[in-house]
Amino acid sequence: MNTLSGKHILLGVTGGIAAYKSAELVRRLREQGAEVRVVMTAAAREFITPLTLQALSGQPVHSDLLDPRAEAAMGHIELARWADVLLVAPATADFIARLVQGRADDLLAAVCLACEASLAVAPAMNRAMWQQPATQDNLETLRARRVHVLGPATGSQACGETGPGRMLEPEELARQLDGLFQGGALAGRRVLVSAGPTREAIDPVRYISNRSSGKMGYAVARAAAEAGARVTLVTGPVALALPEQVNGIQVETAEQMHAAVMEHIADTDIFIAAAAVTDYRPQSVAGQKIKKSTAGMTLALESNPDILATVAALPEPPFTLGFAAETDSLEANARNKLRAKSLDMIAANVVGPGQGFEVDDNALQVFWDGGERQLGRTRKTRLARQLVALLAERYQAKYNTDSVIKLHAKDSA
Repeated sequence: MNTLSGKHILLGVTGGIAAYKSAELVRRLREQGAEVRVVMTAAAREFITPLTLQALSGQPVHSDLLDPRAEAAMGHIELARWADVLLVAPATADFIARLVQGRADDLLAAVCLACEASLAVAPAMNRAMWQQPATQDNLETLRARRVHVLGPATGSQACGETGPGRMLEPEELARQLDGLFQGGALAGRRVLVSAGPTREAIDPVRYISNRSSGKMGYAVARAAAEAGARVTLVTGPVALALPEQVNGIQVETAEQMHAAVMEHIADTDIFIAAAAVTDYRPQSVAGQKIKKSTAGMTLALESNPDILATVAALPEPPFTLGFAAETDSLEANARNKLRAKSLDMIAANVVGPGQGFEVDDNALQVFWDGGERQLGRTRKTRLARQLVALLAERYQAKYNTDSVIKLHAKDSA
């Protein structure tokens, strides 16, 4: 699975001779479908020109800490919010030391300090600098802070010596970066996701539906697959491509979605109900187009099946995560739904003009019995990974999966 496709990768380039490899790294990342932006230190510009990296990334190269062209003139915050992962390659001994100190005296250092996405460094330096106790202590500090240290390699160096300290080759860095998005937190789990709207026919040309684009549900399905799960996605009609390594089932109506979910629920460890299921359907569907009349029209409706409540009420239900899209009283409505339907978790968001539906970003309040967490506004792809990581935590807490593996009968046969 190529998990770099569509990812936002922020590449930091510092002042070492290995900076020449950064150009090839940008090319490799873009070949795999990633969007790449570059931040250079002043020293890095002595080794490779910003124009080279701009041409390869297709984006302006950033180097000024206070950029009047950026949002509120604070480019470090804007870039930090954009990134799915921040990779510093090459990372010199000096920059590693400044990172440990929490310095923010140039743009790249400030972005590292402000960035809440995964941070990785690819060390590149002379073998003696690499082997210095100060450098090794700094790297241990970074690892303790969950910074990923990629490399270095051993081999000939620009100074003429041979030993550890070479920056990993671009192809290997791209491979290891891809691995950062495959956490394995749901490895071996079967996850069933519902996504998108449903449509309820009035006549052959008209239907009742809602504004759901399916973007959040599709992002959650992809994030679960990246986390190692075997994912089935039951999807209403949307204009989205099926994520890689996700089994898709196309449906249109709420009853069809209910049937598809119930067909697969016995083989499911985790059910994520992200679909915006139409609550009501017409009691009868006209066989031909209803002609416009000045007298108006009355449409009699009946309830659709409550898919989430049905799943949660099973004798042995899977771990269930519901969604609550609300225009008001977000927390109260979400907590009521959590209790009324006996869910394990619920993710709530505000919907309205420019919020929730038909947009690329979102924010979530996630609740469970005895806990809650705020997931701040960001792109739905990134938000989905945060939500799946939290779901994995709660799933492990419920089933104690560090020592007990939940198995279906067919697994133990």
